[in-house]
Amino acid sequence: MARHSGGRSWYGKLVGAALGVTVLAAGASVWTAQAGPTSDAPPKASKPAAPRSVVKPVSVTIVHASDAGPRGVNITIDDGPDPIWTPRVLDVLKEYGVKATFCMVGTQAQAHPDLVKKVVAAGHRLCNHSVSHDTAMDKASQAYQKQQILDAERMITKASGGVRPVYYRAPGGAFTPYSREVAASRGMRPLGWNVDTKDFERPGTDAIVATVERELPNGPTLLFHDAGGDRSQTVQALRRLLPELKEQGYAYGYPVR
Repeated sequence: MARHSGGRSWYGKLVGAALGVTVLAAGASVWTAQAGPTSDAPPKASKPAAPRSVVKPVSVTIVHASDAGPRGVNITIDDGPDPIWTPRVLDVLKEYGVKATFCMVGTQAQAHPDLVKKVVAAGHRLCNHSVSHDTAMDKASQAYQKQQILDAERMITKASGGVRPVYYRAPGGAFTPYSREVAASRGMRPLGWNVDTKDFERPGTDAIVATVERELPNGPTLLFHDAGGDRSQTVQALRRLLPELKEQGYAYGYPVR
C-alpha cells in the first residue's frame, strides 16, 4: 500500500487535539504527510470508546473484499470530514444512491461533529483513520499506536453521537500486527484498498477515472479523499464513475467484516 506524500501542509497547522491526545508537543504539527511521533514521552493510557463487554472482536486480517459479492465495489473516502468537500461528496453519493465508508481522522471528526452525524444519518459507515494521520505509525512504539487508535475511536464515536467506527485504516497503510490486533479487539476490521486513485495528487478528473477503470480488476476497494485541499476533481470523478460502474454491472457495498 502506497504512502501518500506531499500536498498536506494545511494539516500541519492543526495543533494539539483534545480528549486525551497527550503525545503532541505544544505548537507541534499534528498532521503532515510523513509525520512521526511528536514527543519522546510515552502517551497516557487511553480509555476505549465503549466497554469491552459490548464490543465484538473481529478478524485481524486486512480486508479488501466487498459484501456485495464478486461484482461488488467498496467506495472509501479518507481524511475528513471537511466542511467544504464532505458535503459535496455526500451529495454525489446521495444522487446515485451509493453508500460509502468514511475513514475519518480523529482531529477532523472532533472539529466537525455535525458532518460526522450527517455521514451517519445518510447511512454510510465510519472508519477510524487514527488521531493525527501519522503515516509513520508503524515505526512508533506500541503505546503510541494504541493511543492513536483508541483516542480516535473515542473522538469519532463522540462526534457521531454514539455510533462507533467499524473499520480501522492505518494512515498510508502503516499497519503493524499490533495495531491490527488493537483495532480488531475493539470491533474495527483492518481495512486496506485495492485501487489508489491518486486523487490526493490532483492529477485531473480524467486521470482519476482512468486509474479506476484500469485497476478495478485488482480488487473492489477504491480509495478517494474528501479532505486535504481542493477535492473538486474527486467529486467530478465520482460523478462520472458511480453511474458508469453501475451500468457495467457492478454493485456498491461495504467491506466485509
